[in-house]
Amino acid sequence: MIYYVSANASRRGRGTKEQPFQTISQAAEIARPGDEVIVAPGVYREYVNPAFGGTDEDHRITYRSEVPLGAVITGAEPVKNWTPYEGDVWVARIPNGIFGSYNPYATIIKGDWYTAVTPAHTGEVYLNGKSLYEATSLEEVTDPKVYHSSWDPDFTIYQWFAKQDGDATVIYANFQGLCPNEENVEINVRRNCFYPDRTGIGYITLSGFVVKQAATTWAPPTAYQEGMVGPHWSKGWIIEDCEISYSKCSGISLGKYLQPENENKWTTKLYKDGTQTERDAICQAQREGWMKETIGSHIVRRCNIHDCGQTGIVGHLGGVFSIIEDNHIHHINNKQNLAGAEIGGIKMHAAIDVVIRRNHFHHCTRGLWLDWQAQGTRVTQNLFHDNVPPVGTKIADKISMGEDIFIEVSHGPTLVDNNLLLSNCAARISTQGTAFVHNLIAGSFTWVGAGVDNGGGKFPSPRYTPYHVPHRTEVAGFMTILHGDARFYNNIFVQQEIRQDLIDFAESEGAYSLSQYQFVCGTSPYDGYPSAETYFAQFKRENTVCHANREIYYDHLPVYTGGNVFFNGARPYDGEENYKEDTVNKVELSLKEEDGSYRLVTNLYQFVPKFETPFVSTEMMGEAFEPEQRFENPDGSSIIFNRDYFGKERDMMPLPGPFASGNEAEELLV
Repeated sequence: MIYYVSANASRRGRGTKEQPFQTISQAAEIARPGDEVIVAPGVYREYVNPAFGGTDEDHRITYRSEVPLGAVITGAEPVKNWTPYEGDVWVARIPNGIFGSYNPYATIIKGDWYTAVTPAHTGEVYLNGKSLYEATSLEEVTDPKVYHSSWDPDFTIYQWFAKQDGDATVIYANFQGLCPNEENVEINVRRNCFYPDRTGIGYITLSGFVVKQAATTWAPPTAYQEGMVGPHWSKGWIIEDCEISYSKCSGISLGKYLQPENENKWTTKLYKDGTQTERDAICQAQREGWMKETIGSHIVRRCNIHDCGQTGIVGHLGGVFSIIEDNHIHHINNKQNLAGAEIGGIKMHAAIDVVIRRNHFHHCTRGLWLDWQAQGTRVTQNLFHDNVPPVGTKIADKISMGEDIFIEVSHGPTLVDNNLLLSNCAARISTQGTAFVHNLIAGSFTWVGAGVDNGGGKFPSPRYTPYHVPHRTEVAGFMTILHGDARFYNNIFVQQEIRQDLIDFAESEGAYSLSQYQFVCGTSPYDGYPSAETYFAQFKRENTVCHANREIYYDHLPVYTGGNVFFNGARPYDGEENYKEDTVNKVELSLKEEDGSYRLVTNLYQFVPKFETPFVSTEMMGEAFEPEQRFENPDGSSIIFNRDYFGKERDMMPLPGPFASGNEAEELLV
């Protein structure tokens, strides 16, 4: 059955092509497996709550914009009753009835790992589609000051403040000389845009929509993780060819269902910290049916995801076995009004067998954050750049300095291959069980060997995190992070000029932080880590019998290298094998944007040496130590790294880096 929807239709529409429904919600109440909902261009100011899902891949329910990006689902409503207040400040009185049971202007953002000290509400005010900055008082609105931690400081003087007055919300806003009744001014009034309120509504396709402006809440892994769009703990969704923007917190959620027992327990009951609560949440989910047959296996592809306050895509547990591909993810958390340990272009916990490929991450406070249980995760053929604060920005806190990829307290295997990591900080590696293969890396590795405990000063506080049965969700065990178990094959490292403002920030946090936030490119943060031969030679019967010499079980795990090349002062690790270090030639490296496409401008391939590099495959890399799982495809098949960033075939003696030949560096990257 095909149902039709048009915003210009009569309210008496029947869903036919001749008499379409007026709202998407009308179709969502009756669409059944195998049905398709075709939505005409127009603005749909509604919360779409699908009542039914499909049953399998062949019997899904599809919601399709008739014209790509022509149908707009928005959580906002226009406001045209502004009156002058003082100077450039206007005031509007909004009846609270429009909000129903959820008033975004009376709802404070809070939750586990949320650290912003300035109160923020889930509400927003938009001027011509762009969100203004919330002030903490009316006085700030009338006399706004530039907020220098924002990545767009010039716009920070456009501010608003709201207060409750009986049955109304009163909003004051400084429009800097513009008349709001003549501009497009909106406020978000709905919590979600396309999101079932029940779990288990699976096999839905959302295709070609613009979705924007929802009053979502903070989404940590120890709480109900909502998004403006998302499957809400189900299986088999496809979100494709959409533009997702201006969610107050998260754009798309592939995250966790509500567990009342563990809902923000750290910040509500106080007596258990977030790490223990997260372990509790994982075990509860396992008992309650979290498995490959019922949860995950979603696809998010070809979407433009931008200008969300917390994350472009968030997920814990619910995103397992998913594919995230060909998306443009940018300008996330740039306002810097939200802060905490759950921020990034993508922030995923338990990305088990998740494939993240051919995406473009830039201008995010952190591009990709894989936290806990990045087991079987593959990050491949992505372009990362400008995922640290711009020059001149006042860095808000130590979490917000950012990097292209952060992999945290996971046991792996986590595979990062054929990517361009071009930000000043390429990867924050507080983890083990990783493999970096055939990447171009122009930033540093930070926090190597650090950041895996809970900060207890009196007693040890290591984070014991789970690992799983390979390609399943069932928990196989728990272990702390020993660091190492890291592989670096056929990468090119190019040292960029080190930014003094980043050094100043690190030094302001103290010498200990500076040792974590290091800015030298290369594998040298692993200096002192053992080779595999040295490490495994410790385990002799005379060393282990009668439980003697237990310290060997808590040593750093080995580092494996081969085929890496270092330029411009990038430094190899002191146990590096089969590598080349060029201390003579100067490599230039930059990106050039051309009408939204990006090209690499470099002389790198004039100097890349040819030598006997390893041909990397699953078999040669062995197993991640703790889960005893190979670096392999989600179906258990082997990977042979014979294809490059563009999918082109490599020679038998492969060139280091993400390109099969130097000529490819001149092609458009995205």
